[in-house]
Amino acid sequence: MIFGSSWEGLLVDTAPSYKGHRYPVEIISRCVWLYFRFPLSYREVEELMFERGVEVSYETVRRCCAKFGQDYANRLRRRRPRPGDKWHMDEVFIKINGELHYLWRAVDTDGNVLDILVQSRRNAKAAQKFFRRLLKNLQYVPRVIVTDKLRLYGAAHRQVMPSVEHRSSKYLNNRAENCHQPTRQRERAMRRFTSAGHAQRFLSAFSSISPHFRPRRHLLAAHEYRAEMIARFRTWRQVTGCPATV
Repeated sequence: MIFGSSWEGLLVDTAPSYKGHRYPVEIISRCVWLYFRFPLSYREVEELMFERGVEVSYETVRRCCAKFGQDYANRLRRRRPRPGDKWHMDEVFIKINGELHYLWRAVDTDGNVLDILVQSRRNAKAAQKFFRRLLKNLQYVPRVIVTDKLRLYGAAHRQVMPSVEHRSSKYLNNRAENCHQPTRQRERAMRRFTSAGHAQRFLSAFSSISPHFRPRRHLLAAHEYRAEMIARFRTWRQVTGCPATV
């Protein structure tokens, strides 16, 4: 189980540069937080900010999310503890402009998303591409990978990670499958993605920012949950460069 201290990390990032922006870091970071944490549109974020006395257009919200969302997500990812040696992998279809695409996802034992990849095909070559991307980005080899019973995983495993134990089961991979639920919720709120690139960009940032504020609530007592959220908001302020008093 991951508690607040482990999310603090030992790495100190240089604060993002907000030079030339009309709005201060407090407003920019809050807009990004609202958009990636909750199933909101840009216009709904604009309305929530206006209720707080801040006049910011939905287009400004969009530009802030596009510019800073992935940067914040990368900084959060670098502060996490090293993932475990068991990777759970799964894929789910998403429809983009009437065409089927596939979202490949890998998570660790704690449910933290290791990486995602949007591809137009679901075959052994697509699985191999995803495996190689994981190994390149994480820079270590897992002890076990867990997948469903699709044969393409076995073929990709033999080509890319033959020394790694492969467990395939219909039920062992629920951890990865459950991580698709927030994506489905956002997909409905956004009325689907406009392109594969749009889906990749959004989900890459969303997969780090949203889970950061979603601790495994059912495993925590109320006081533990509050302490965990305080620690995670503190980390958010650190990666965005907000003053500690906000």
